[in-house]
Amino acid sequence: MILIKTAKSLSLSLVALLLCSCGYTPSSSSQKPDSAGRAVNTDAIGNAVPKIEPITRAGNKSPYKVFGKTYFLLPSSIGYTETGIASWYGTKFHGRKTANGETYNMYGMTAAHKSLPIPSYVRVTNIENRRSIIVRINDRGPFHGPRIIDLSYVGAIKLGFAEQGTAKVLVEAIDPSGGETEPVTAPTAVPKKVIVEAVLETSVDNVPMLVITPGSYLQVGAFDNAESAQGLQKKVRFFTQRPILVQQRDKLFKVWVGPIADNLELLLIKRILKQEANISGFMVSP
Repeated sequence: MILIKTAKSLSLSLVALLLCSCGYTPSSSSQKPDSAGRAVNTDAIGNAVPKIEPITRAGNKSPYKVFGKTYFLLPSSIGYTETGIASWYGTKFHGRKTANGETYNMYGMTAAHKSLPIPSYVRVTNIENRRSIIVRINDRGPFHGPRIIDLSYVGAIKLGFAEQGTAKVLVEAIDPSGGETEPVTAPTAVPKKVIVEAVLETSVDNVPMLVITPGSYLQVGAFDNAESAQGLQKKVRFFTQRPILVQQRDKLFKVWVGPIADNLELLLIKRILKQEANISGFMVSP
């Protein structure tokens, strides 16, 4: 049995960290800080059970703006997989409305995400300890820092990172129409279906060349030197959750976004980059 510690047991540094975690409704720093809740037996709280649900009108506006930044929703959750930082939100938002109008319960198996349709179901795995849970996306966030998902407080406890505030996780969408939904062992690296298998080839100039997953990619730049390509790679990473690769081909260092199996998603990313960063791109295949 895992017991949730009370807010009084949290250190000042953790409280400061949690100020950056929030759900759909932006809040000012003048409001009370977020904090932990009462002690509960998390063994009695099971995973969310994936089921087919209609996409709600509330919470699914695309694009939408928070803190001056524009966000676009993915057309579907199917095939979504990402590795990144997870945070959690607790008493500050407990009992308030989520993005789709439901009441946020910090002891429920839910989460907030910036771009997945609401509702969606995802498996979240703590890369460090390999604990895994299934949650239902019913809120928008997190909107501070390089975080990809905001879990309920109980979700963070079950994954073992509530005290430190954040953790590196693997997030995988679950298709409720079929397929297994039991937790799986977390990989020790980014899944090869998402990004890169390994550095297996070497170019004529003895510069490493990545062997990439087949599929469609969006090329957003080509440069004579690797430094310029890596600079664009960092810039593009701010606007998409897809992998961004630098490939040396035809004596140029090319910046690719992908792989992207869905044509609609590819066009959406292309539009976001053009509107938000004035970066043009076109589709390529390896």
